[in-house]
Amino acid sequence: MVCRNAIKHNPFVIACVVNFPEVNALSGYGLYSSPDIDFAIFRLDVTARINDPRNFRVSSSMADQNFPCAQRVSQIRPFHVMELLARARELEAQGRSIVHMEIGEPDFPTAKPICDAGIRVIETGKLFYTPALGLPELRAAIARFYRNRYQVEVPASRIIITTGASGALLLAIGVLIEPGDEVLMADPGYPCNRNFVRMMGGVPAEIPVGAESAYQLLPEMVARCWTPRTRAVMVASPSNPTGTLMPEDSLRAIAAIARERGGAMIVDEIYHGLIYEGDYTTALKFSDDVFVINSFSKYFNMTGWRLGWMVAPEAYVRELDKLSQNIYLSAPTPAQHAALAAFEPATIAILEDRRAEFKARRDFLVPALRELGFRIPVVPQGAFYIYADCSGLTGDSFAFARDLLETAGVAITPGADFGANAAERHVRFAYTNAIPVLAEGVKRIGVFLARA
Repeated sequence: MVCRNAIKHNPFVIACVVNFPEVNALSGYGLYSSPDIDFAIFRLDVTARINDPRNFRVSSSMADQNFPCAQRVSQIRPFHVMELLARARELEAQGRSIVHMEIGEPDFPTAKPICDAGIRVIETGKLFYTPALGLPELRAAIARFYRNRYQVEVPASRIIITTGASGALLLAIGVLIEPGDEVLMADPGYPCNRNFVRMMGGVPAEIPVGAESAYQLLPEMVARCWTPRTRAVMVASPSNPTGTLMPEDSLRAIAAIARERGGAMIVDEIYHGLIYEGDYTTALKFSDDVFVINSFSKYFNMTGWRLGWMVAPEAYVRELDKLSQNIYLSAPTPAQHAALAAFEPATIAILEDRRAEFKARRDFLVPALRELGFRIPVVPQGAFYIYADCSGLTGDSFAFARDLLETAGVAITPGADFGANAAERHVRFAYTNAIPVLAEGVKRIGVFLARA
């Protein structure tokens, strides 16, 4: 039994309050889900004993008691792309062919050496919790990875294994941000960043960026927008949705600004490895006081394993340890053991072949989209996205994406998911499909535009 007052005041309690005719029959409330209804509050009219659940009657009448959500939830916007994906799945269920260029997930399966390592540990049955900071062997392997790939020495003690990069971002923001603190970030940018800041009571201070800065923050922008309320600045290189890199001198300068003003710098390096030209390095090369976020999802093709990591300043590790203990206890044990194989030469060879394929896809899609009338002023240097200006074709990118899906069977992401800066003029294409599939998508878009 859970008292109604507890449910009312605790949004994390999912419960059903049940009383029976024998004890002054009251009605209860709970949560219901189905393929057609994501979540809905429902009313249980209980007319039987608890040991006969067949007699429970579920009605759609709304309760006469309020179930308020925390204010922070109302400030978090849903992903438009997920609505479009859901509609795409509906159309596919009806027999329609859909070309998917909306979701930022590699189409390649997890490399076999990683799967084999995961299978081996599962077969042992020894799938116990790891330390909250992560499997010591995996932390050491990541430290070696930094030494081999970037020639940077990172103590394993500063490496924290997390439940995806999202877990790392939440930990970093949780340890840094007080209610009312501002976090500077680029607009357009990854939508979860601003939502994570709001979840912790902070204020995302989104700075409009455009093609003239390769959609990246410039040091002078950060200096100009830093206020007494600013606690941190977040940057991404390569970025989502634009795939552009931040030059090393900008990374250095922004880290210096944050340090001089008593703030912190969080660097999203989730798409490192998927970089196709130009020199790049990790922000750890020139600073020990930045928070660097990385992931096994993108370059390592392990999205569903839910594994990432953070390299944090040594002084914060103990506090991050406490937070991780309380938020998720530890990252998934099978995934951590499997990830040990991610750094083996055989695995890296597979991943590098896939990186070359992503580059070939980019090199096909950028000119093809330009021919259709999309403006792409900056060729993405990494990740697997193209952020295209569609203002010559439409004045409403969301309506354009919706109509393109319904009419042509091509799914793309509207700019509204990435911020407010000229969002109606932009769409994002993900080249996470084979070139023949991308070519079919381009063909369909051409037919769609010809009929418009």
